[in-house]
Amino acid sequence: MTLNNEEKEIILNSIRDIPDFPKPGIIFKDITTLLSNPKALNTLMTHLENRYKDYNLDFIAGIDARGFIFGSILADRLGIGFVPVRKKGKLPYTTVAEKYSLEYGFDEVEIHIDAFASEGHDGKGAKVLLIDDLIATGGTAKAVASLIDKVGAICVEVCFIMELGFLKGREGIDAPVYSVLQID
Repeated sequence: MTLNNEEKEIILNSIRDIPDFPKPGIIFKDITTLLSNPKALNTLMTHLENRYKDYNLDFIAGIDARGFIFGSILADRLGIGFVPVRKKGKLPYTTVAEKYSLEYGFDEVEIHIDAFASEGHDGKGAKVLLIDDLIATGGTAKAVASLIDKVGAICVEVCFIMELGFLKGREGIDAPVYSVLQID
């Protein structure tokens, strides 16, 4: 399932470009204007709901912080659980962590060790959709897909609202990747 041209325009036109942020030469894709536009947000979330309603997912995992927004809304629409993936040191219970490289150094993400457990189920084999707002180089998403695997769940697909295709970030992810909008 893909968006038609009118739906793509509604979503794309609601995303603001901020030149030279966070540093010169970068054009930042600001989704706050998408979130404050009810028509665009509903268009996006209805599309994602229709795409994933027959995947028989157990959980949506969202990457800190913008993945929390889209992931929570989608989990609610699908009637399934939401799991936050946080930066190191932000979760209160026993966690599993994964390091990933950045332009200058490393960062780390983590999830609770029992993140995908539910009533009467230990979480092994749980079907999980990973979601975030944007994929650039793919390092964070690759690390989170690895975390999902480490705790015994299955990353069914990784979903992004936007993909910066010229950076080829999807190539390092060991799960199917779907992007609502591709920017080259």
